[in-house]
Amino acid sequence: MIKDLYISLYDMVMCLSDAMDLISTEVVDHHKQVAYISYCIALQLGLPAEEQKNILLAGALHDSGAFSRQERIDALKFELDNPHKHAETSYLMLKNFKPFTKIAELVRYHHVPWEYGRGAVVGNREVPLGSHILHLADRVSVLIKKEWDILGQVPQICEKIKNHSGKKFKPELVEAFLDVAAKEFFWLDVVSPKISSILSQIAKHPSIKLDAEGILSLADLFRQIIDFRSPFTTNHSSGVAASAEVLAQHMGFSETECTMMRIAGYLHDLGKLAVPVEILHKPGKLTTGERNIIKSHTYYTFRILQNIDGLQIINAWASFHHERLDGKGYPFRLHKGNLPLGSKIMAVADVFTALTEDRPYREGLPKEKVFAILENMALEGALDTDVVGMLRAHYPEINHYREDAQQKSAHQYTEFMGGKTGTAGNQL
Repeated sequence: MIKDLYISLYDMVMCLSDAMDLISTEVVDHHKQVAYISYCIALQLGLPAEEQKNILLAGALHDSGAFSRQERIDALKFELDNPHKHAETSYLMLKNFKPFTKIAELVRYHHVPWEYGRGAVVGNREVPLGSHILHLADRVSVLIKKEWDILGQVPQICEKIKNHSGKKFKPELVEAFLDVAAKEFFWLDVVSPKISSILSQIAKHPSIKLDAEGILSLADLFRQIIDFRSPFTTNHSSGVAASAEVLAQHMGFSETECTMMRIAGYLHDLGKLAVPVEILHKPGKLTTGERNIIKSHTYYTFRILQNIDGLQIINAWASFHHERLDGKGYPFRLHKGNLPLGSKIMAVADVFTALTEDRPYREGLPKEKVFAILENMALEGALDTDVVGMLRAHYPEINHYREDAQQKSAHQYTEFMGGKTGTAGNQL
């Protein structure tokens, strides 16, 4: 029985950064580059250590509200048409996680131009210095051409930034950047394939540890980034997490293990960030190629979560939800003897939620149709008979928790997608 759970906040942030890279190959390591460049500028300015750390973490999360591949690619343009939409969405998500309160404010205004001092205030709010640092670092990163020699690009990048001093960027920050940019190691670090390790050495010590409740809160943020990319999946992970948690209670799991099950439910589709939204939106039959792309998502979930020390059990529960007891599942072809009970519970919760939740193209199925499918899958060796039986025995309670969780998620989605007012863009 598991009683305690502690995970590094930094490891979770880097995990999320890696997951967001799955959305498009064009954005791989962009978050980490911005984190590193921002940190180096903050260090050059002599900002307090706590502020440096917040700026680094904000850089790693700054585009978390850009859900689609196109939004990510658009954000890589030096001149942006509507840069504040994803910044505001990022803020709305990040602010609900207590350790990210200050980080959320930095991210919210990270596309505010300096405008010869007018960008110091948005509406009645002072724009944090860290936001202007992020803005500069973000624009430096997008100027880097991956296919070219980095040191050969330095003069052109620096000239471009100097030309926008005062207009786009605060001159004091431009000077600090140019001082940093004079050092070859800085640029080699920025494009290094070991940038994760470099950031780890900067940020990990002393490391902030999250307990089970803290991990749950951060995993809920992950869930929003995963599910809010598509109206077809908006509420799915919230329903899976709620169903799996209550099922785990009835299967004899401890309180901490039930919290872990909810965390696993929030994270189980993390790898779907690698699936184009066009496939997620498709209501009809998928092609063989599209099915293969879908089948890769649990692999990516496993490999990303594998990097977090202490998350091994949650990773197994989350990532094996498409394995089958008869060994015909994917992607690892595990048999029932190699599947922990938590994974079997997650598999049932995932199918149950998919069948019962409303989708834009169809309503959820009634109880008996749901169990006709689930019990047939159990007979065929796909799902665990005992877990399906427990679900039937406690169907009203579990279904109530699923519906309640998904209604709350739908409200959040409406707030993020349609309820945003007063963004930085329309106040400047």
